[in-house]
Amino acid sequence: MTLKRLIPFLLCLVLLTACGRSDPQTALNAAVKNLQTALENKDANTVMTLLHPDFSAQRPEDNREWAKQTMSLMFLRYKNIKIISLSQDSQIDSRVSNRAFTNADVALTGAEGLIPDSARHYRIKLEWQLLDKQWKLIRLQWE
Repeated sequence: MTLKRLIPFLLCLVLLTACGRSDPQTALNAAVKNLQTALENKDANTVMTLLHPDFSAQRPEDNREWAKQTMSLMFLRYKNIKIISLSQDSQIDSRVSNRAFTNADVALTGAEGLIPDSARHYRIKLEWQLLDKQWKLIRLQWE
């Protein structure tokens, strides 16, 4: 490879490496997107890896096991699941850098075929905690 061709190649490598480094906000946004994608793909294993060991939801008994059972029922009931984000804001806590919040308005649809059988609007609040350099969902609340 000539020097003329090597320099652009090395520049591309440096740029790709720099893009590969993820700041906490980018990693948080990716975790939110991964959660949505895993739910839509009915991938309970990936969802479970995104949940913090101390995960909880609306009620004290809503823990990781509850999440797994709820997903199983939803995945059995609906062939197709779609989460439409109507608005979303994810922010890292300015006082505690290992904590973050996502507030979103979402429409959740389920369908046996192509046309949704059900659709519901939810206002959700996700609380994330940085654990081993990964954002994990520790709390889930909805209206």
